[in-house]
Amino acid sequence: MSSSSLIVSPEQALPILKRGIVDLYVEEDFQKKLEKSYKTRIPLKVKAGFDPTSPDLHLGHFVLLKKLRQFQDMGHLVQFVVGDFTAFIGDPTGRSEIRKPISPEQIAENAKTYERQVFRVLKQEKTQVVFNSSWMKKLGVDGLVRLAGLQTVARFLERDDFQKRMNERLPIHLHELLYPLMQGYDSVVLESDVELGGSDQLFNLLVGRDLLRQHQKEPQAVLTLPLLVGLDGEKKMSKSLRNAVALEDSPDEMFGRLMSIPDSLIASYTTLLTDLDPDANSQLHPRDAKVYMARSVVSQFHGEDNANRAIASFEKVFSRKELPEEIPVFHVREGERVRLSTVMVQSGAAKSESQAKQLIRQGAVDWNGETVQDPFMMIEPKNDLLKVGKRFYCRVQSIISKD
Repeated sequence: MSSSSLIVSPEQALPILKRGIVDLYVEEDFQKKLEKSYKTRIPLKVKAGFDPTSPDLHLGHFVLLKKLRQFQDMGHLVQFVVGDFTAFIGDPTGRSEIRKPISPEQIAENAKTYERQVFRVLKQEKTQVVFNSSWMKKLGVDGLVRLAGLQTVARFLERDDFQKRMNERLPIHLHELLYPLMQGYDSVVLESDVELGGSDQLFNLLVGRDLLRQHQKEPQAVLTLPLLVGLDGEKKMSKSLRNAVALEDSPDEMFGRLMSIPDSLIASYTTLLTDLDPDANSQLHPRDAKVYMARSVVSQFHGEDNANRAIASFEKVFSRKELPEEIPVFHVREGERVRLSTVMVQSGAAKSESQAKQLIRQGAVDWNGETVQDPFMMIEPKNDLLKVGKRFYCRVQSIISKD
């Protein structure tokens, strides 16, 4: 991948690549790499690793993917490392306890979904997808011992998350100390010029920089980005915390979820997820600023037409208090009495009976416009409207059984 028409000058690149970042180690080194790439027309190799511990990528991952795409748009090559080997260990970063192990089958299945999802953002022709098991399995015990001899336990124990565990007398397992070494060794094998990661990954990324130097290779520059706060406005975005927006959400789902964020997150979402001017956007009324931000995000995944339709749908349902044009229909046999929680599960409004009943107890379920109080409520539908939460609508109709 070498093309004189693609590599962007450092003067053009730096303001864009530095937007939204937390750390840059070392800026002088990074600028020299950009200058060398511009003069030689040889793309930089920009690495980022993702352990396939979950099948879905969300907007928290998109913060990193968007920055990688910016490098690609400037002519550089992305090294997308699928950490199928390191996933067995689990990154201890930010953890107060050991991560639960994941089966090889689940890791392999998750890795397949990652490959599909990342190309919603990255350019396939400028992306090198690699699996770190391909070199970690060859390293062997002797290679691992030599690698471990390049770092000290004292330095690793200086990490904030390990210090916290020691202060609380919680265990630190030996294999967790190996994780930063293995992540750093990925950079040695790939001879990466730059590595990107979340701000909580700084220690791991700097280990990679050290290992490159210790292997007589040019140290990588390190860029970290903020951790995207989830929809709840409190904790970092995570599917397990149910505060995430998935990359594969529909336009309506994505827009609706983004409009639910607290106003305090508008500026960071605008900076990290869009190319909009955050200062200009902040001058708008919070609701308008949120709409512009959400529209920009949805457009990047689904196109402007679908984003505009999502806005119209949102306005119709939530601002004007009208029903959506298309409401799915769920049928029950005529004259049949059925528990409402069962209808919720069968229509897709809830994953289980227990979840359905919990939603009812929380006051999140309306039947024909009235909030349901009884989790065991029995119904005999004819042509009724079920509403669950803010976005789920379903028309429940009776049909004559053919039995």
